[in-house]
Amino acid sequence: MSVTFPRGFRANGVTAGLKPSGNPDLALLVADAPASVAGLFTTNAFAAWPVRLCRERVADGSARAVIVNSGQANAGTGPEGEGDALAETDAAAGLLSLDPAEVLGCSTGVIGERIHLDELRAALPGLVEGLSADGGDAFARAIMTTDTVDKQASAERGGFRVGGAAKGVGMISPNLATMLVFLTTDAPVPPAALHELALSTLEEPFESLTVDASTSTNDTVLLLASGAAGGDRVTPSSPAWADLSGALAEVAESLLSQLAHDAEGVTHVLLIEVEGAASTADARVVAKAVAESPLVKTAAFGGDPNPGRILQAVGSSGAPFAPDDVTAWIGDVRVIEAGHIARSYFDGDGETARAEMKEPEIRIRVSLGHGPGRSRAVGCDLSYEYVRINGEYTT
Repeated sequence: MSVTFPRGFRANGVTAGLKPSGNPDLALLVADAPASVAGLFTTNAFAAWPVRLCRERVADGSARAVIVNSGQANAGTGPEGEGDALAETDAAAGLLSLDPAEVLGCSTGVIGERIHLDELRAALPGLVEGLSADGGDAFARAIMTTDTVDKQASAERGGFRVGGAAKGVGMISPNLATMLVFLTTDAPVPPAALHELALSTLEEPFESLTVDASTSTNDTVLLLASGAAGGDRVTPSSPAWADLSGALAEVAESLLSQLAHDAEGVTHVLLIEVEGAASTADARVVAKAVAESPLVKTAAFGGDPNPGRILQAVGSSGAPFAPDDVTAWIGDVRVIEAGHIARSYFDGDGETARAEMKEPEIRIRVSLGHGPGRSRAVGCDLSYEYVRINGEYTT
């Protein structure tokens, strides 16, 4: 029940030998007819060549296929990387009898390493031949890098289907304008409306995710609409908009949760909620500051409530607020009150907070006052295993 759950899509994934592990590493998603497309991309100044290519081609609002290689990020590869990105999509287009401009490309893996084009080209015929409406599982497995499980989701509302697959467990702090997300729907949505749907429904949840405060060179979210469900076009003014938005949000939230729970070395997921800020932007800054604080993350790993670390993260965020207005909770336990560590924390509530820190999901809520701004961040703890994984990443 992945990217091929909506009608009008086929997919496949194979082992091309791009990764030394021998795991699946080349994936293809194809729309049976021209599909509307919208995308959200990393803001990293060293954006990978496939990201740059995708930006250009998504601007036309239409696409037929997406090819994804896992193993080489094709970022930091110099001018040769541009040629590799074009060669990859050209090769897929040739076998699919498509114009290369209709084919999007995504890459993930080691930065600085060029795509192994010989292996890729050799595997392409089998990849194309194996395309099927049941190929979503294979697609989801083939886009993985250090993920321990594939990530898939689906939903159906108002007669429209939405499916999705994602990968990414490290180097994640999207700042969307190594996380890749692919979502499909069979709803008939024109390109301009699909772009609005991506911004209104997808940007907020995937913006909220942070594993290690590291904005990847390759972060990409692609949304394709085949229109295979038929019926009237879905636009913001149509009655079907709410159903489609709801289904898309359901899939996005599921993928977001799966990404967080499979983060590199994760033992606890952090759910940070901020309210009472002067603006949504201020609330977002504070939520990210708490979720990305190494001190908060290590406290979560050790099960140590230590509200001073939350206080420090909020105070160093740069967002405007009156310190005396700040209150914070770990779970249901008030640990900061009127800008200082709550007295009840020292009178017994500290042990209850410690128990909350042992939960698989640790909820931290921060109130900055009485403003209308609210936001959230989804993060994780910082464990010994995270250090090991990234210390050995290219060895």
